[in-house]
Amino acid sequence: MCALAQILQILLNAVWWIIIIQAILSWLVAFNVINTQSDVVRQILYALDRMTEPLYRPIRRVMPDLGALDLSLLVVLLLTLAALLLAAPLMRFMSVCVA
Repeated sequence: MCALAQILQILLNAVWWIIIIQAILSWLVAFNVINTQSDVVRQILYALDRMTEPLYRPIRRVMPDLGALDLSLLVVLLLTLAALLLAAPLMRFMSVCVA
């Protein structure tokens, strides 16, 4: 049970950082700091989009359309942060993992 909780925490951390990196890269592309003509940059952006789109899609269905402003990223980050913050005390409370 402890290993499963640790794997879940590692996955949540990975999702958190993937979303942060994707947001920063999208801002750099939007402000023409990074050129998308490069195959490497385009492939990285494509890979990050493929990883995060399944997380954003259900939230985008529920949230109202705000035009160019996409708040689904913020909602996923808040949910991930809440899960990370609740996981450690909950594991200690349940005495599943002793650190």
